[in-house]
Amino acid sequence: MATGQIVNTKLLTRVFQFVKPYKIVFYKAVFLTIVLAVIAPVRPYMVQYTIDHFIFEANLLALIWMVLAMLLVLIIQMLVQYYHTLFTNLLGQSAILDLRKKIVNHLLSLKLSYFDHTPIGTLVTRSVSDLETIADIFSEGLLVIIGDILQIAVLVSVMLYVDWRLTLISLSTIPFLLLATYIFKEKTKVAFQEVRTEVAKLNTFLQEHISGMKIIQLFHREKQEQANFEAINLRHREAHIKSVWYYSIFFPVVELMSATSVGILVWYGSKEVMQDAVSLGVIVSFIMYLNMLFRPIRELADKFNTLQMGMVSAERIFKVLDTDLKTKNEGVLQPDKLNGAIAFHSVSFAYNEANYVLKNISFDLPAGSTLALVGATGAGKSSIINLLNRFYDINSGSITLDGINIEAYELSFLRSSIATILQDVFLFSDTIHENITLKNKAISRAQVIAAAKEVGAHDFIMQLPGNYDYNVMERGATLSVGQGQLISFIRALVYNPKILVLDEATSSVDTETELLIQTAIKKLMLGRTSIVIAHRLSTIQHADKILVIDKGEIAEMGNHQELLQMGGIYSKLVALQFNTKGI
Repeated sequence: MATGQIVNTKLLTRVFQFVKPYKIVFYKAVFLTIVLAVIAPVRPYMVQYTIDHFIFEANLLALIWMVLAMLLVLIIQMLVQYYHTLFTNLLGQSAILDLRKKIVNHLLSLKLSYFDHTPIGTLVTRSVSDLETIADIFSEGLLVIIGDILQIAVLVSVMLYVDWRLTLISLSTIPFLLLATYIFKEKTKVAFQEVRTEVAKLNTFLQEHISGMKIIQLFHREKQEQANFEAINLRHREAHIKSVWYYSIFFPVVELMSATSVGILVWYGSKEVMQDAVSLGVIVSFIMYLNMLFRPIRELADKFNTLQMGMVSAERIFKVLDTDLKTKNEGVLQPDKLNGAIAFHSVSFAYNEANYVLKNISFDLPAGSTLALVGATGAGKSSIINLLNRFYDINSGSITLDGINIEAYELSFLRSSIATILQDVFLFSDTIHENITLKNKAISRAQVIAAAKEVGAHDFIMQLPGNYDYNVMERGATLSVGQGQLISFIRALVYNPKILVLDEATSSVDTETELLIQTAIKKLMLGRTSIVIAHRLSTIQHADKILVIDKGEIAEMGNHQELLQMGGIYSKLVALQFNTKGI
């Protein structure tokens, strides 16, 4: 948003697109805003009339009726204020409800490369606190500003109508107040921007370090990370204190200007009253007008900052929404039957143009057969899997499934046809049943239990408190690594994929659990096209084809015996791992 620009109209228009479904609530809020402004000078005018016509004339009956009338006006004003607050907040919360759904749906559709370069804490800030700031545009920002300006205009108009000289005298401090308000607005705008930046940094730090608490404690980094946190927290506090400091100066200045205006009014008005040029009722009503006038003037600066902070948050959120990193989903194919034949044709891929992680990869994997990928860490094995799932787009070449380019398949159909079991299993803070079905209502409890028995995990699940309703907590913290792996195998089995991908699925488990998992793997592979990445070469000896990947290229290709006979990289890996010339 441009410096010095009060409202970015283009940005505000985009925000108000989310108000369209709630036009009736918006119109009600606007109507009540106008009513509040118009009703504001009624009570002071009634007080003036009462003093001048009923009190001095000792008309007790009329005085009683006028007090009742003022009470009625007060009740009406209270009810209007109540519904105005209700509608503006309802409007804001309804709009951000839709906006939050939109941003989360957008995040779910983005490529993994976006999350590779964007801190999770920053996205949490955008999706939560920034959205709440946008809600303030409606509840405390634009409509309230319009209402305050309208109220000021109505009050000044009534004052000028009653006595223009008294109005000019009593408002003589306004230019100084407007100058103070402008300075305050500009200073607090910068301070609030710093606060929002520090909040994002704080969220990012906490997100990363709470997730990585095990590493911090394993390496005794508690004191160092506490020091790092205190530095970020200190900057956050200083940013807040700076904004508070501006408030501590501005509000006393406003009170001083208000008191000065009342003092000038009383001084000048008293002389006018003694000369019978102005009635006492007018002086009393003008004091009330001034009190009502300075309140919105004092709050306008704060409201403008609320509006501007909402605009800053909107700018950040729309920056995320405008990120065009979605995986293209132009495919329409969703065949009833999928054989699972996979082929890579001269595929090259780079996460950035400077460094290609895969170079001219070509292989054919017939339906129902098993391919094993072997190579050093960083050779490009996992990248092959990512490309098959279309998590990333290839730079050149093509990938086909049953002889058809994978881009021709509908994206969700393609991914639902491939079950990927990773070394680092991600489990949500939920029950075992929900972690297996991923809240898919089409998968019954009976199917889950049958799959668990087939995998060999039913017994350990039944020993847990609540068995299939046991809550595994965030990232499966209450389960062992092996138990988490078994849950992931059940998850793959109940979804009945045609293609199975195993990425280091047994590298972090004990021997007993590995035997269980190996049995589960054999059952899962039966009748499915499978791709296996494994450092333990004993697990891939029976693969139909083994690719040895070296620096992003296929160095060797063949089955276990063929590769041993070559005496190349694979043969050396086998000898190194088993401390022998062969197996």
